[in-house]
Amino acid sequence: MMVRFLRSGKWELIGMFVLATIVTVVLAVLLWNMMGEHVGLLELKIWTGCLLLLSSGAFGYWAAQRFGRRLDTLHLSLKQAVNGNYEVRITEDGKGQHSFLPVYREFNELAEQMEEKMKLLQRMGEERVLTEAASNEAAVLEERKRLARDLHDTVSQQLFAIHMCASSLPKLQQVDQDRAGSVLDQLIHMSNLAQKQMRNFIAQLRPMELEGRTLQEALDKWFPDYCRQNNLQGSMEWRLTEQLTEAKEHQLFLIVQEAMANVVKHASAESVTLTLADTERQVVMILSDDGKGFKADAVKGGSYGLSTMQERAQKLGGDADIVSKVGSGTRVKVTIPKMYRGEQNQ
Repeated sequence: MMVRFLRSGKWELIGMFVLATIVTVVLAVLLWNMMGEHVGLLELKIWTGCLLLLSSGAFGYWAAQRFGRRLDTLHLSLKQAVNGNYEVRITEDGKGQHSFLPVYREFNELAEQMEEKMKLLQRMGEERVLTEAASNEAAVLEERKRLARDLHDTVSQQLFAIHMCASSLPKLQQVDQDRAGSVLDQLIHMSNLAQKQMRNFIAQLRPMELEGRTLQEALDKWFPDYCRQNNLQGSMEWRLTEQLTEAKEHQLFLIVQEAMANVVKHASAESVTLTLADTERQVVMILSDDGKGFKADAVKGGSYGLSTMQERAQKLGGDADIVSKVGSGTRVKVTIPKMYRGEQNQ
């Protein structure tokens, strides 16, 4: 392709140079014939030089504009392809053959091949997600439900009993007021804290299933509950214009859970904002908090769960990224292309 382009481009430039030379010579001859009898030889040479400069400059500008527009078209198309728009195509301008046409056509063929391959990869990724969800995660979810019931029936009730006993300790003040007061404060504080932690633990063990719900319906219930349990001021912005496939909804919900768990564990945040939106070509999930943030190299250790979120996004041809600065909070951004739309949820 490049060899053909260089050859055709070379001959096009040679043709333009020859044309410019012919025009310049014709204009010079006309100038000599018109002005040769009226001005001196020196003035005639000056006029001829000016004519040559103007003619060369005009043809140079015309050639630069001609090639510049074609290069700009190719550059813009390449930039769109790099940004994930594999549907981009370069249309021929209908002005006849030129040196860029073979490049345009081979670019269109490459973009078409990349689009088909990305659709195939995303379709395979979605099918794999659904298969894994049916075979592997079903057993895990069932076990988590069982554990949640057991914890609620045993440990949670025991903690409540501890709290009741601790509340009755003021009677010990009649025997040893100082010692009873100290034990009372410790037990009440510990039992309240244990109950709060256990409620959060049980809530996490009881997974919010998407079956029978859309992603928006599930998040409308789960997100505010999770924020309230962890003393977070949460807000959610829903700007999705198209219904997502089951696999995309499943992965996005798990990514949101992972990202929120990271906020609770690491951020020491007071508020968090969840945004789900889409463009013509991709779905975007952004989770921002006002926590303490961290240095960029802290992501490499995997303590913020970026690898898990990236793995889930990459299953559908997407990506996950974390931007953070110490003292300025953290932002998690997940993008998933809408190459394969599949069979939409009903």
